[in-house]
Amino acid sequence: MEAQYLGIDFGTSGARAIAIDANQQIRTEVHLPFPVQAQVSLAELWRETLFQLLGAIPWRDRQQIQAIAINGTSSTVLLCDAQGKVLGEPMLYNEDRAAFALQRVRAIAPPNHTVISATSSLTKLMAWVEQRDFTAVNQPIYFLHQADWLGALLHGQLGITDYHNVLKLGYDVGALCYPDWLQSLTIPFQLPQVVAPGTAIAPILPHLSETFGFPVTCEICAGTTDSIAAFLASQVQQAGEAVTSLGSTLVLKLLSQTRVDDGRSGIYSHRWGDRWLVGGASNTGGAVLKQFFSSEELETLSAQIDPQQDSGLDYYPLLKPGERFPINDPSLAPRLMPRPDRPVDFLQGLLEGLARFVALGYQRLLELGATRLSQVYTAGGGARNGVWGEMRSRYLGVPVLGAQQTEAAFGSALLAMKRGL
Repeated sequence: MEAQYLGIDFGTSGARAIAIDANQQIRTEVHLPFPVQAQVSLAELWRETLFQLLGAIPWRDRQQIQAIAINGTSSTVLLCDAQGKVLGEPMLYNEDRAAFALQRVRAIAPPNHTVISATSSLTKLMAWVEQRDFTAVNQPIYFLHQADWLGALLHGQLGITDYHNVLKLGYDVGALCYPDWLQSLTIPFQLPQVVAPGTAIAPILPHLSETFGFPVTCEICAGTTDSIAAFLASQVQQAGEAVTSLGSTLVLKLLSQTRVDDGRSGIYSHRWGDRWLVGGASNTGGAVLKQFFSSEELETLSAQIDPQQDSGLDYYPLLKPGERFPINDPSLAPRLMPRPDRPVDFLQGLLEGLARFVALGYQRLLELGATRLSQVYTAGGGARNGVWGEMRSRYLGVPVLGAQQTEAAFGSALLAMKRGL
């Protein structure tokens, strides 16, 4: 039997599993959308979806899975007790309901730090500290990221994360430790132990091995974030190459020889071996397009656009006030006016707004010292829109190509196969 490796991606609108063999060929792929109105809590929806995904993989493939890695959305966090029971609702990556705790974060974090954001993991942690009394919980309380908790459902060991997910909690990815200012906080939660992405944590729980047919030796590995997994899938190797992921939001990642961090611009660097993955995540993206157009309309109207001609519109496409990158401003207002009479003109203005954002983002990275951009690959739904690719190439002045693989689940499968970056 041939060894296979499973990657699981939990995104905004659904979850996907991809199994690959040792030659990086896809052997099976399963996608499950989240229901529009779920009848269960968010965490329970994730749990149900995870086990539905595992059950949807053909039995023969399951018997060959040697390792599994899971990615989740960055800064989607939750609290759970020592049995893994989630306490309250998780906070999603783009939620700003913790913004009231931002002043407290500013008081404890170094100036211009990545965590000084209304949506950072640390801001959400501090919001829970201020909002809730946990004295009645007579057991350890774990602060975990989405991928951490989902992984623990498979290997049974709570309190372990990877150094990609924990970046926006304040973990020092340069020194590979929690900084003194974070360790000195008095909080009622257990901060997770940090390991390298892809590290084998433990074999799959025996009852899951028996139920699903996975080998008892199948290793559950530390995961990563969804945008990092998409970058992994592209298999970019050279400094100066980048990946733009257009899903519900828009994420830029540039492989750089130098580290760049700038909280004022929402820019941060992930460790990538002896180099750095520099970039940021915006609140603009595909969700704005889907607010106004169906998938069919996006395809037919895009075909009518000349990407070499400007519409004359100056949009900043946001669904609601608030931006993370390249402008870190929780009150930044959307700019979607004037509205043309023809839908095709409106779509062109939106796509140009997204293209200008991409150019602005990469320009900001360059200004702060990142390696000069040489080539961009596209992942996510935007990879299928050739008109938008031509627009970005014109704004950026470098080639924009579709990545050979664009699915974050494929990147997580590579992570499981290689047990690391």
